[in-house]
Amino acid sequence: MNEIIIGLVALLLGAALGGGLFLLHARSQAGRDGRALAAAQSEAQNILRDARAAAQEQTLKAREELDRELRERRKEASEADRRIGQREASLDRKAELLDRKSEETVKKELAMVGRERELHKLQAELDELKRLSHQELQRIAGLSAEQAKAMLLQQLEDEVKADAASMSRRMLEGARENAEREARRMIGIAVERCASSHVQTATSCTLTLPSEDMKGRIIGREGRNIRAFEAATGINVLIDDTPQAVVLSGFDPVRREVARIALERLVADGRINPARIEEEVAKVQAELEETIRQAGEEAVARTGVVGVHPDLVRMLGRLKFRHSYAQNVLDHSVEVSHLAGMIAAEMGLNQQRAKRIGLFHDVGKAVDHEVEGSHAGIGSNLLKKFGESDEVCQAVAAHHHETDGTSVYGTLVSAADAISASRPGARSESMELYIQRLEKLETLANAFPGVEKSYALQAGREIRVLVQPDKVNDGDTTELARQIVRKIEQELQYPGQIKVTVVRETRVTEFAK
Repeated sequence: MNEIIIGLVALLLGAALGGGLFLLHARSQAGRDGRALAAAQSEAQNILRDARAAAQEQTLKAREELDRELRERRKEASEADRRIGQREASLDRKAELLDRKSEETVKKELAMVGRERELHKLQAELDELKRLSHQELQRIAGLSAEQAKAMLLQQLEDEVKADAASMSRRMLEGARENAEREARRMIGIAVERCASSHVQTATSCTLTLPSEDMKGRIIGREGRNIRAFEAATGINVLIDDTPQAVVLSGFDPVRREVARIALERLVADGRINPARIEEEVAKVQAELEETIRQAGEEAVARTGVVGVHPDLVRMLGRLKFRHSYAQNVLDHSVEVSHLAGMIAAEMGLNQQRAKRIGLFHDVGKAVDHEVEGSHAGIGSNLLKKFGESDEVCQAVAAHHHETDGTSVYGTLVSAADAISASRPGARSESMELYIQRLEKLETLANAFPGVEKSYALQAGREIRVLVQPDKVNDGDTTELARQIVRKIEQELQYPGQIKVTVVRETRVTEFAK
């Protein structure tokens, strides 16, 4: 604002000076013309008057602006003073609150100190009472503290074991009921959808001859025909006193089939000599290889399994001439494939993978007479050799529980295998083997400690175990049943499943005299 006033004053002085200079100049230029001088004077006075009026107006405006600015500054100062006052009042209230809190904190600390002293005093009295009570208990019971502690822990351990056994039994019963109900539903659906018929086709190695003279022609001069036949087929020909019959003996079912067909043709033709034998055996082998290939391809087509190695197809075809308890292994494999696929579909698993594992689960039986080991392990190695996935190989190896399974498919195929094998009429076994299996089942159960006796029931599908009540309590019966089940699974070969029932009862007998 001072700069504006100074500018106005300078403007007035400049105007006055300019007017004076202009007047002097007019006088010097118009010395002889008085009227021009008078006009110039009049104009200079007018300019001076206008300059004074403008300066006064600017001064008034500057003064008004200065007054307005002063009023605003005073208003801001007043507002700042008011805010400062409010802050001072707030700080005063906070300081007062802090003083009050400090006083309350001090009082609380003093009270806590007093309570701690009382607690220490009470704790000391309690420790003294405990000591006196322990001394009194030891005097009354005649036991030391360690002995009493051991007795208490033993009682607690017995109670926990009893509760755990009871809880485990209830949980197992509930889970078993649900599992059996769901398993029955799935198996029932699978069996109904795959209701295949069974015809027992036992492989016979006995060949009927048209006459007794044919035995001599088979043997040949000095036995050359029979030696040539055995060398060409790898099968032993047994000729005994049985009328019009010879027996073919060998471990390889395919070779045995080649020998049977070739000998039938030779007998029907009547021309039996070493050259003819070799020719006929070679022809039958070629035909049988084609039959094996077609059987394998048909099995693959029936199950819908794709991407199978040609050599693996041939291995499947060889199972057509293999029988287990009079059940054809290839037909059994196809049925297991269908059953496994249906059960997998009910469980929400991969149906094609289950069918593939089911079809290959017994492929090891095609060469188990040539390779050492179980057919499950042999089959797993074959599948790995022919490019099958690790999951398929592992499931095949685990379907008889010889190895630990890493997926559910091994257990699933094991269940399908048991269903196929346990169908009425699916398999048969001799009475001697049946009795041996029942005796071994009872002997296995009787070997466990605490078992009084055991009985095989329902053709060996159930074993009932009676235990000695003074040696086996109720909680131990569940664990005993589990141990017997695991032992049966590890040591016995059986179709289907075996139910283990452990019975514990206490009988009290008194005589009235």
